[in-house]
Amino acid sequence: MKIRVLGSAAGGGFPQWNCNCRNCTGVRNGTVRARARTQSSIAVRAEDAAAWVLVNASPDILVQLKAAPELQPARAARDTAIAAVVLVDGQIDHTTGLLMLRESTRPLSVWCTDAAYADLTRGNPILKVLGHYCGIERHAMPVDGNEFTVEPLAGVRWRALPVASKPAPYSPNRESPIPGDNVALVMRDTVSGRSAVYAPGLGAMEERLWGALGAADCLFVDGTFWTDDEMIALGLSARRAREIGHLPQSGAGGMLEWLEKLPAARRILIHVNNTNPILDEDSAQRAELTRRGIEVAADGMEIEL
Repeated sequence: MKIRVLGSAAGGGFPQWNCNCRNCTGVRNGTVRARARTQSSIAVRAEDAAAWVLVNASPDILVQLKAAPELQPARAARDTAIAAVVLVDGQIDHTTGLLMLRESTRPLSVWCTDAAYADLTRGNPILKVLGHYCGIERHAMPVDGNEFTVEPLAGVRWRALPVASKPAPYSPNRESPIPGDNVALVMRDTVSGRSAVYAPGLGAMEERLWGALGAADCLFVDGTFWTDDEMIALGLSARRAREIGHLPQSGAGGMLEWLEKLPAARRILIHVNNTNPILDEDSAQRAELTRRGIEVAADGMEIEL
């Protein structure tokens, strides 16, 4: 199983188009040592190098595909290696890219939970809009923890685990989340037996997810904010990280405290907000991650399991 990070930033990307925080200003003018990043998404394949599953379709999908030549095998006049799309939620940041794939020569094979499907056919009816273009072949993603297969990746087994987070603002469940609004994905290679967990949105650690993290060989987990009051301190929001649905890295009960308890898996923070000081490669916060053996995802990163 091979995993490619297509995008590693939170919504808005890095630098964000209208943000003049220290990070965004610094990466624009070269005063902060940091790498630009597109919005969070990964791609997964098994043995067949020309068959990939796209996990989330960010607004930056066209730029991401251009940077990943293996996703364009060019076997015909119009072609793609994207065999299916798996969604962890119905958020704009993870689904808008579906509209950019409307020229597909066949209906897009989309896996999502019933809760996400409701949001994407009602509150933000992207899937209905695509019905006027290439069409959608929707597959219901189970949230009971049972494994499922996403064709044609027969060598990878998937599990969707409901996680504590926030559904999209247009979801009727916004203030009262239900299981399936947001999920983490467990991907297991049937040949090597190794597995990875992808959880870009995570508001709190829960028992079932914690068990999956402890058994995995590679973790891509929520790296949105460094502190719970990060956006408040910068005057950019009145809400804390946990209120938005993201577990901050630092502080009591934060992501670093949890990751410290895990065995020697590869631990990678993804979905990093433009305000997070870990984007500055010379920051004290980045040095703290390095000391703890925790990585920060970057666009183009590849993992083989």
